[in-house]
Amino acid sequence: MEQVILVDEQDNPIGLMEKQAAHVTPHLHRAFSVFIFNTKGELLMQQRALSKYHSPGLWTNTCCSHPRAGETLEEATSRRLMEEMGMTCEMHEVYTFVYKAYVGEGLTEHEFDHVFIGQSDDIPEINPEEVESWKYMSLDDLSEDLRLHPEHYTEWFKITFEEMTHHAEVLKA
Repeated sequence: MEQVILVDEQDNPIGLMEKQAAHVTPHLHRAFSVFIFNTKGELLMQQRALSKYHSPGLWTNTCCSHPRAGETLEEATSRRLMEEMGMTCEMHEVYTFVYKAYVGEGLTEHEFDHVFIGQSDDIPEINPEEVESWKYMSLDDLSEDLRLHPEHYTEWFKITFEEMTHHAEVLKA
């Protein structure tokens, strides 16, 4: 049974809860989102597997998940990038945000989300249990598609996209 780390508004751990239960109640818990760019400045996007318990088939950032108890965010992001996309790269935390969003099926994401950015030109080797498809997209094309088709994207991606683009400029330097 997978558990999430419950946190307060300052990201201080206050307990553990089964992941599904934390999304039903919903309790604030620690999470992370990874954004990997190639050297052309395109973002590696993933389409969530159709079998996912929420937001199936929606497009989102490179990968995201929850750290395990006793696991650092750096360990968790590296583990999950390998589990979902079959790749590794150096990543750096660039900001955090708290959000609460209904994701369907009676579930709500209420997360203290740590955002990590990295750079790689590797071709993903996706895990089909987690990822349906993938593609690299320019931020301009992505911004336009988000405007025209917001229903194709996860709630957390729509919330953090604009802030993330400001931090992605660091990779171009």
